[in-house]
Amino acid sequence: MLPTYQAEAPAGKPWGYEVKYDGFRAILSIHLNKIRLISRNGKELLAAFPEIEQFIEEIKPALKNFLPVTLDGELVWLSNPLSSDFMHLQWRGRLKTKQPIEEAARLSPVRFLAFDLLLQDGKSLESLPYSQRKKQLGKLCMKLNLPLSPNPVDESIIQFIPIYPDLQELSEKVVLHDGEGIVAKHESSLWEEGKRTSGWVKVKNWRTAQCFITSMNIENGYFTLGVYKGKDLLIVGQVKNGINQHERSILQQIIKQNATQVAGNEYYIHPSICLAVNFLHAYEEAELREPQFKEFLTTVKPEECTWERFTEGQYTFPSNIPVTSPDKPIWKSRDKIITKIEYLQYLRDVSSWFLPHLEGKELTTIRFPHGTTSGNERFFQKNRPEYAPDFVKSFLAKDGNDYILCNDLQTLIWLGNQLALEFHTPYQRAGKNRPDELVLDLDPPSPELFHLAVKAATECKKVLDSIKLIAFIKTSGNKGLQIHIPLPADTFSYQDTRMFTNFLADFLTNAHPEIFTVERLKKNRQNRLYLDFVQHSEGKTIISPYSPRGNDFGGVSTPLYWEELSQDLSIKDYNVWTVPKRIRSLGCPFSDYEQAREEQPFAEVMEFLKRK
Repeated sequence: MLPTYQAEAPAGKPWGYEVKYDGFRAILSIHLNKIRLISRNGKELLAAFPEIEQFIEEIKPALKNFLPVTLDGELVWLSNPLSSDFMHLQWRGRLKTKQPIEEAARLSPVRFLAFDLLLQDGKSLESLPYSQRKKQLGKLCMKLNLPLSPNPVDESIIQFIPIYPDLQELSEKVVLHDGEGIVAKHESSLWEEGKRTSGWVKVKNWRTAQCFITSMNIENGYFTLGVYKGKDLLIVGQVKNGINQHERSILQQIIKQNATQVAGNEYYIHPSICLAVNFLHAYEEAELREPQFKEFLTTVKPEECTWERFTEGQYTFPSNIPVTSPDKPIWKSRDKIITKIEYLQYLRDVSSWFLPHLEGKELTTIRFPHGTTSGNERFFQKNRPEYAPDFVKSFLAKDGNDYILCNDLQTLIWLGNQLALEFHTPYQRAGKNRPDELVLDLDPPSPELFHLAVKAATECKKVLDSIKLIAFIKTSGNKGLQIHIPLPADTFSYQDTRMFTNFLADFLTNAHPEIFTVERLKKNRQNRLYLDFVQHSEGKTIISPYSPRGNDFGGVSTPLYWEELSQDLSIKDYNVWTVPKRIRSLGCPFSDYEQAREEQPFAEVMEFLKRK
């Protein structure tokens, strides 16, 4: 069952709309003693993605009453609820040996997003209309306690793709989340194996590149595309599809007549023919995913086809957040630059892991109106400005500030467009006076003494393990480390946490006086690490996990695995360039944060301290 491509989706009844994810289309067949995951080309995928089978075995006690079951869906690596990373999925699919496959499956598992139910309890549903199959699939997912919408943070490997009744609403969500597109499905459509049907219609969320032709291959019909990066000509990809035969013939004739060099089947020309090309994604190896010719740009000069314009064209953002100065440099490190639009893409890339730490908390941002590359102007912002759009929600706190609540991607992107680079949150939820986490800030006297923070974190971990507290560690993004201890909500007071931090500070300074100090006067610290646990109190804030910092190396407050902690750790390795790739390959070390909150034995620790 294959969808038909159209430029626009049919609107209104009797159509429903699903998100189109960029992945491997696959049929998942589950029998009591056999599981198969078959690609559209008939290839068995289960060996390459063992997390699928492992998850099915875990839910089999609940699933066995519905077997055999066959699901139609998309195998993806989820970047956010409406978007997937095809390049990372391809990388996973190319792994051949057992150890790397199992390691990737453990650290950064894929998801199977089910959108159709073909068989349940051994009974075929293919002759039922789509609306009924979809309803039964939703009921099955509810009974199995599977997510009813895709979520990269949810550990369930099988998830449900919901149907949206409103095309416009879903279109806006897809653009906001940088999704691949939409599939419109007629409610009466039947499932027919291998058939391309007009009952399913796919529409792409195209990105558009402005470029020029550098050469043509007369044998395979491809036109090579380029842009200028400074004075250098840079190849960005090739295009073949989308040009009608008449336009192709004329274009080939012009290139042959004006060729500056011929090498075999390749005809080269000086940059002169400019065009717009639609594509889904740009690979790093000068290749565009699904490039389609859009139009000739007869009023555009080759000098206007620049790398900066090409970069801007890779990213789409909703019309209600007009991106201003997209090519403004925000961070610059050696030969690398992060522009404003790339920063907004960073926020979108990490949003699924960033937003849970911002949601429902009174936000303080530090804004850098000129980025970090021009001057040192910055200012704190606590209050929601009057010009903020309606979707930016706020909370009027008892200190009189109307704090922004960054509860969704739309607000996060809007804040990024305002050049809010640092995101600081308190230790409690808005309107609450009890902390839901305890943070130990390990800040060495200077970047050169970062090894003190590593040693301090190692010693803290020994103590926390001995009293069975679950702790997580991250870089500060500047020069230190921070240990997060999640706490059950609305349970402990700041007086309780102060008692604990005092105990910990006393224990560490007594055990290691050569490393730790609680001396408040800097001149008396003697290059020891100051345990500033007094900072953990009501009214204070801490940099959020995955927040960038306004320093010269584009540092990010990055969650780490405890086993990564070593004297070789370099804090500058964790920055806006590297963190999104890190999440794709290693997952998020804070993924169990909420589970740890529920399991945290902090009450037992407090009982012990109060008895002392």
